[in-house]
Amino acid sequence: MSAPLESDRPLDPEERRSVTSTDPANNLGERLRELRLRHRVTLREVAAAAGVSESFVSQVERGVANPSMASLRGMAEALGESVASLFVGSEPAGMVVRAGERKRLAHPAGSLDDYLLTPPGAKTLQIVYSVVAPGDNSGEEPYTHPADEECVIVLAGRLEVTSNGQAYVLDEGDSLLLDPRLPHGYRNPGDEPARSIWVMSPPMY
Repeated sequence: MSAPLESDRPLDPEERRSVTSTDPANNLGERLRELRLRHRVTLREVAAAAGVSESFVSQVERGVANPSMASLRGMAEALGESVASLFVGSEPAGMVVRAGERKRLAHPAGSLDDYLLTPPGAKTLQIVYSVVAPGDNSGEEPYTHPADEECVIVLAGRLEVTSNGQAYVLDEGDSLLLDPRLPHGYRNPGDEPARSIWVMSPPMY
């Protein structure tokens, strides 16, 4: 492994106060850094696995850069973790997930939030509630994941989902079934937040 960089050092108390779970926009970066240090993986190793620069990974950890879904999956895999491990919140007890206790993945830009609606005990499917701000997207590059099926249902607003090069514009009430093993992505082309439900089998996160 390469020599630790300055940003590999433990956070001092003042820095920790500036990157805490009380600030939802920093949850992802703080959790990513915590896992990286726990697994003794360097910024360089995470960057190489995700296909991004070391400085970009550092910016994500500090809450000033927003990773695409593709690079986020690469970062998680570099740590030997699932994307679900980056969600922040208490584990629900039993099979009920209360609305106010959902585990949340808040991206640093503050314009994209994912919430896990299924408890850890779910074995064959996973449901994610997603909120995408106007103009935001899953990243420039499409991403894939090893699930068998994926379905998105738009609850409010408009979402454009691209699957294997074909674009589908979904309005409130529309749904789309796609193959998650093919390159896909999404963006909000509207002027209001797009709220949707993503159902994956087996779990992606």
